[in-house]
Amino acid sequence: MLGLAERDRIVVTVMGQDRVGIVAGISGVLAESKVNIIDLTSTEMHGLFVMIVLAEIQEGKITVGDLQERLKKKGEEMGIQVVAQDEAVFRYLHRI
Repeated sequence: MLGLAERDRIVVTVMGQDRVGIVAGISGVLAESKVNIIDLTSTEMHGLFVMIVLAEIQEGKITVGDLQERLKKKGEEMGIQVVAQDEAVFRYLHRI
């Protein structure tokens, strides 16, 4: 098992018109990038699909920047908004 210093955690937020294949599309990009999903939650609000994923990147597998680009591209292909942020940045921006 890797220590915290040997991995980065990211938060991926997804929003868009609800339709079949969103979870599969985003989780597919993560799997292809050798990124482990730690937690995933999703809901549908009046036709809008919202998903938040907490995932872990192993050191040397892919950079956060490269993963952000892959997820953004997949989101554009699917017509949804996908934002991936380093967990520390996400927590700082969403603190109360």
